[in-house]
Amino acid sequence: MNKLITLLLVLITAQYGLCQDYQSDFLKHFNTGNTKKQLKILKKWELESPNDAALFTSYFNYHVKQAQKVEFIKETYDPETYFDYILRFNDNSDPETVLDNVKFDLDELKKGFNKIDEGIKLFPNRLDMRFGKIFVLGQVADWNTFTKEIIKAIEHSAQNDNKWTWANGTDSSINQESFLLAIKNYQVGLYDVGNDALIDNIIEISNAVDTHYPEHVNNLITLSTCYLLKKDYSKGIGALLKAESINQNDYVILGKIAEAYKLKGDYKQAIEYYKKTYNLGNERAIAYAREQVKLLSDKTFNIEVD
Repeated sequence: MNKLITLLLVLITAQYGLCQDYQSDFLKHFNTGNTKKQLKILKKWELESPNDAALFTSYFNYHVKQAQKVEFIKETYDPETYFDYILRFNDNSDPETVLDNVKFDLDELKKGFNKIDEGIKLFPNRLDMRFGKIFVLGQVADWNTFTKEIIKAIEHSAQNDNKWTWANGTDSSINQESFLLAIKNYQVGLYDVGNDALIDNIIEISNAVDTHYPEHVNNLITLSTCYLLKKDYSKGIGALLKAESINQNDYVILGKIAEAYKLKGDYKQAIEYYKKTYNLGNERAIAYAREQVKLLSDKTFNIEVD
C-alpha cells in the first residue's frame, strides 16, 4: 500500500453544510484525477467559505498530488489503522527522490505546505493537518523541517493536554500515550534512514519530549540509546539514571545502565547494576547478568562475585 496516497485520502473527508458539497465534489474529481475541476472547486470554495478547515486540507492534497511526477496506484485504506503504521523512510542524495521512486516538484509542494500552515494556524488542534505535513516532509527527506514540525506538535500537545481533533473537527481518539507512540514512530523512521547525522534529530525530538513529559521512561531510554551511539556515555548514563529514579525496580532499565557503564569501561559500576537485577529480572536476564558479573570481575580487582 502506498503511504502517501492513503494519507491524502485520510485527509479528504466529508464536511457539513456548505462545505459538504464542495468537499464531496472535490473528492469526486480528486479520485478521477480531473485537476482542472479540482482547482475550479477550490477557488469557488475559497471565495464563499475561506476559513473552512477542509478547504486547507483539500488545497494541501491538491498541491501534493500536483507535485507528484509519478502516479501512485490507488488502493483501499482504513483510516482507523493509520496509527498502526511505523513510518520508515529511505535516504537519498537527490532531494527530490523519495519512497517508491516518486519525484516531486518542490515549488508546487511548497504551495501545499503554505496552505496547510494556514490551516494549522487557524486550527492548531487539528492533528491530521500536522501529521499530514510531517509525513510529506519525510517523503521529500527534508529532515530538519520534519524534526521542527514534530517538535511543534509536541509543544502544542502540552498546551492542549492532547485534546486533539481530526478530520471534520471531530474529537480524536489520540491520547497522550498514542501521541507519544506516534512521535516514537517518527524517530524510528529517522533512525531507519541510516544516516548517522540524523541521530542528532532524534535527540532533539527526545529532548522536547523530556521537557514536556519528563517521566516518560521510554523516551529516556531512546535518548540514552542515541547518546550511547554517539559515545557520549555520561549523557547516555544520565538519561538512564533519570529513568531509574522514576522506576527503581525495572530490571530492563537497570540492565541498560549496567550495559552503559560497561561500554564506558566502568566495570565496577556495571557489576553493581547487573547485581541489582538478580532479584528483579526473569530467568534469562538473571543468567545474563551473572555471566556479565563473572566476565567483568576478571577485568577488575577486589570485586566480589556473588
